[in-house]
Amino acid sequence: MLRKNKEIESTLNKLQSTQAQLIQSEKMASLGELTAGIAHEIQNPLNFINNFAEVNAELIDELNESIEKNDLSEVKSISGNIKDNESKIIFHGKRADAIVKGMLQHSRSSNGQKEPTDINALADEYLRLAYHGLRAKDKTFNATLKTEYDPAIGLINIVPQDIGRVILNLITNAFYAVSTPKSPKGDLTYTPTVSIKTNLIKSPSGDLGAKRSIGDSGIEKIEISVSDNGPGIPKSVLDKIFQPFFTTKPTGQGTGLGLSLSYDIVKAHGGELRVETKEGDGTEFIISLPA
Repeated sequence: MLRKNKEIESTLNKLQSTQAQLIQSEKMASLGELTAGIAHEIQNPLNFINNFAEVNAELIDELNESIEKNDLSEVKSISGNIKDNESKIIFHGKRADAIVKGMLQHSRSSNGQKEPTDINALADEYLRLAYHGLRAKDKTFNATLKTEYDPAIGLINIVPQDIGRVILNLITNAFYAVSTPKSPKGDLTYTPTVSIKTNLIKSPSGDLGAKRSIGDSGIEKIEISVSDNGPGIPKSVLDKIFQPFFTTKPTGQGTGLGLSLSYDIVKAHGGELRVETKEGDGTEFIISLPA
């Protein structure tokens, strides 16, 4: 009996260890999606920095020639151009620095602490990074991005890394859904479209015009929806999509933990994650967070 209990305990420990490794694998997969997008984002300011630095090197040569010719007016003109270019280098350097800091923010482990967060900015950032990340892997992919952010939401109290992972997972799934032809025969008029929308929902007695904070009374919840015009989710698998390890993606392209983890994260925030879909007419995932 004692030996059997030890075997059961050993098996349980192995299962828990495997589960932890799989969850970490899913988190690293989402980080990989982000990294590709961030690499694209950071390349832009770096290009500016390199270009302005090269121009300044040429201007310094011209400046030295003007000094030798004792052409004071030309010296002043060139030095002014160098100063302008330096200010642009500083500007784009700070921009690159902000992107790197954002990457560190996304990649660090969540401490579970909620903090006031601009959910509109968070959603928009993940949409952009996810799209650039996919484009970095597949240059042929194009999609129309639609956004509709409710400015009345303001700051909401969430764990930004965790909710960010949920939004990223839903957006990545939406891009995957529209990356294959909607029609088996090939629909030439089909435009892959992914939309993200935020909405502040008040109770019937609430006065939205006077209440802008998530903590105010009269506000029921915040909704974040991610939708696509892909093929939709078949009814036969709709009940399984939030189950751990269930995936419709080919082997090696998904762990089957993305939606399961997303569901658990939203539930831990006291919210709800639900899906609305119609075969052949797209899918919408809706995150509801309580006031």
